[in-house]
This record gives sequence, C-alpha cells and structure tokens, in this order.
Amino acid sequence: MVKTINTDVVVIGGGSTGAGVVRDVAMRGFRTVLVERFDIAQGTSGRFHGLLHSGGRYIASDPESATECAEENEIVKRINSNAVEATGGLFVVTSQDDEEYADKFLERAAAAKVPAQEISVAEALKREPRLDPKLKRAFEVLDGSVDGWQMVWGAIRSAQAYGAQVMTYNKVTKIEREGDRISAVIVHNVRTGEDTRIECQFVLNCGGPWAGQIAAMADCHGVDVVPGAGIMIAMNFRLTQTVLNRCIWPADGDIIVPDHPVCIIGTTDLKADDPDKLTIPADQVQQMFDAGEAMVPGFRKARAVHAWAGARPLVKDSRVAATDTRHMARGMSVIDHNSRDGVYGMLTIAGGKLTTYRLMAERIVDIMCEEMGEKRECKTAGEAVPTASPKLYTIGHRLHDIEHKNAAPSHDQIICECELVTRKMLEDTMDALPGGQLDDVRRQVRLGMGPCQGGFCSQRATGIAHERGDIDSKKANELFKTFLKNRWIGLWPITYGKQLRQAALDNWIHEGMLDVEHLPMAQGEPGEEFVFPASASENKEDAR
Repeated sequence: MVKTINTDVVVIGGGSTGAGVVRDVAMRGFRTVLVERFDIAQGTSGRFHGLLHSGGRYIASDPESATECAEENEIVKRINSNAVEATGGLFVVTSQDDEEYADKFLERAAAAKVPAQEISVAEALKREPRLDPKLKRAFEVLDGSVDGWQMVWGAIRSAQAYGAQVMTYNKVTKIEREGDRISAVIVHNVRTGEDTRIECQFVLNCGGPWAGQIAAMADCHGVDVVPGAGIMIAMNFRLTQTVLNRCIWPADGDIIVPDHPVCIIGTTDLKADDPDKLTIPADQVQQMFDAGEAMVPGFRKARAVHAWAGARPLVKDSRVAATDTRHMARGMSVIDHNSRDGVYGMLTIAGGKLTTYRLMAERIVDIMCEEMGEKRECKTAGEAVPTASPKLYTIGHRLHDIEHKNAAPSHDQIICECELVTRKMLEDTMDALPGGQLDDVRRQVRLGMGPCQGGFCSQRATGIAHERGDIDSKKANELFKTFLKNRWIGLWPITYGKQLRQAALDNWIHEGMLDVEHLPMAQGEPGEEFVFPASASENKEDAR
C-alpha cells in the first residue's frame, strides 16, 4: 500500500541548492517537503574544495558570476558564520606565470564589483612563508573556507524549524501530472522499501547533475545539465592559512584552500558521461601535485590524505564545445517548464556555486511565487542560519585535557584520535541518525577523515553501534566493510610514500587481525548498499 501525504511544494535534491530552496520556501510560509535519494549533502555539495568564492576567479571568464559571488560572499559570511572561516585569499603570479593576466586583474575586478587590491610580494611572503620565494605579484581578495556540511545541514535545520519535512534516502521514481499540471511526486525509500505519494502544487527540481534525469520524469526532456567532473586532494596539514589562487586564466590545480586541520588542492574540470560514475585518474592526481608545487615549493613532499571527485552541474553553453566544461559559464540557470514545455508547476535550477546557494534559492522561489500568484518576500538574507543541532564538526577540546580524564572508559573517551571525536559526540550523532550508518555519521563528526582514514576508529565506532543495539553483528560487519571500501576509494590513487606505509599498516590490522574480507554478512543484503554516489563510481576492481 502506497502512503500518501499532501503539501504545497516538493523540493527534489538535498545538496546546497535544495537546502537553500527548502529553507526559502518554508520561510515564506509554504508547506514543503524535501526529498533526497541518499543523505543530505552527500553528492556534489559534500565533494568540493571548500572555497567560499570572492568572485576573483571569474572576473575574466564569467563576470556576472563573479559579481554574484562577491555579493553573496558577504551574505553567507553573515548568515552562515558558524560554517565559514574568513581566511582571506591571494591571487599570486608565480615564477612560472607571465604577467599578462595580472596586468588586467584589478581593472576586471573593479568592473565585476569584486573587492581586490595589490599587495607587495614581501607582504604576501610574510603572510604565507611557504609561497614561491620568486613570486612576481600578489593580489588580496575576500576568499574564505566553508564547511559544506555545516552550511547545508544548518539550512536544513532552519527549514525544519519553519515546518519543512525532510525525507532522506527517498528516491524519486515518478512525477505525476494531471493534464498539463504537476500533481504528485512518487518516492521509494531505499532502506525500508516503502513508497510514498506526495501530492503537491509545485515541484522545484534542484537535482544538480541529475536535474535532467528528474525533469524527464515529467516529460520535460532536453534539460542539458553537463556534469563537470573535478578531482580534489586533501593534504595532511594546513600548508597555508590563506586561500591561494594562481593569477592566471582558470586552470587545473590552481586553488589551495585551508580547511579545518588540512588543506585541499583542486581542481580538474572534464566532462563526465555519468555523475554517478566518476574516476580519479592517476595522471590528474600527479597534475594536482605539480600545480601545487608551482605555488608552494615542496608541495609534492607533503603527505596526501584523501582524493575524491565531484560533479559540477553545468548548464550546456552553446558558446563552447559540449566537452569543454572548463569554459562553460558558472552562473545559475532557472528553467520554467510552463513556458518551455507547457507543463505547469515545475521549475528546474542548475549551475551556480555553493557560494551563491542562497541567491539561487531566492530566484527560483521568486519565480514560483509569481506563477502561483503569491506575493511573499524572501527573508533568507536577513536571518542567520542557526547552528546545526547536534552541532557538526568542531574541535572544542584538547587531546591532553581529554586523555588525563580517561583512567576508565567514559563519554569523554576518544574514538577518533585524528579528528578528536569523543564517544559522546559519536553517540549523540548516532541518536540523531539511527541505524548505525557509519557514512552518515562520518559527515556529521568527520569520523575516519583524518590521516589514518578510518584505520583505527572504524572498528571502534562499529563496535559502539553494535553495543548500543543499533545494528546486529552481521549488519555491523556489512557497514564496517562498506565504510572501509569507501575510504579506500579515495586512498588508492595516492598510495605512495608515507600514505603507502599507513595503508600497509591498516591492511595488516584489517586483514591480518580482523580477517575483514571473511566476516559473516547479513544474508541477502548487498555490501555496497549505502555507498555514497561519487564514491560508488570508482572502478571497484582497481579500488580493491
């Protein structure tokens, strides 16, 4: 039997855009339901380099996007302050770069209304001593670092406070129409097997790289969202305290972002045939290291911790080749299916940046209100997003202060040494995310995201979930193996040097001591059931 619920608006997609949209819709007083096929911020929004754009990157290639980023940068810093680190940014001309692009940098920045100023090389080197000592020029901008999970979950909690319903692990299987009007969305819960029919007046398609597939369910074909695949690599400590950009036309590996206790270099930009099937080619990994070396000499010698791939939802641009995702516009695009396809009650949004997530929401909801004949103003720029509860990743304690208290096991017992996750933090998260899903827990407290990549904390967390009765022993084994495989996907492209030695140690623990490949599994339950989409895309034979 199919369960039926009724609402005003269904938002499809639980990334930054969907979270911003459902918050905006709820704050305007509409009843709304967000549906997401996996966990919140599990796709593109959880798989980026963490840059809060100043707009400086696009002043030449896409000035309109540059202006939007500059304006939203200040708003996001204000309303998402708990998720943003205002690191500042530098655009630097390295010894390998000519100065042709730099000569027009300030002129282009001013035209795009992007705050920027040139500083002396001496000042740049004082701020960032690891920079290329043969640096030619440097420009200061207002880049920052943003925690995508903090931002997205904050928006989700805000929407829920305004009455929004959030349905994760619910995959859209059908969009129903009555004549030329959208009438309902059918979703299938991938965990329980339950189907739900959500009756609604409007559907807002925020599916990112999958938006075209979703639109086609309503017979709205030809929504050409091109997945632009990019890889990123996290290094094991903050090589810089400031966002670094090469002062050249956007290229691969020209951004280094300090993020929590690490730094991230990115990114490549190649067309992907399927956003669920992304690869991490070894030559692109090497390209990242070479590019990092140009800005920070010795970058190649630093230890890489994890590599991943994300898919940008780029709207096909007739001005460039269909495969040239590097030069496609970064601006947002809203498709009105009423005027385009004769289907009332559905809008699709794609493109844009995480930095502009709030503005994207404002624009698509404004259009929805106009079509519905409603005059309801956007309030999202004036109201701060509350801190997510339970509070997401933060280091609010020191290792020494915890260790000296732990003569006996307690809630302060450290489960993950790399990220200083205590048992209490872990159990509080498990209470909010029942079912022992370790990948979901990881996104909340960064379990297994430090230098050991789950080598030591994974079995502890699994044991606690089993001890609490969240999962039985066979399910615990299944989730444990899935967690390790997901971590390994981001490790195998960078297994050399110090990381190779760590991988060998982890293998000895898991294979030599635990014999993990031969643990009894739950019958009839696939071991890859909860692999998150981008990770699942890797070649499993290579990943082993």
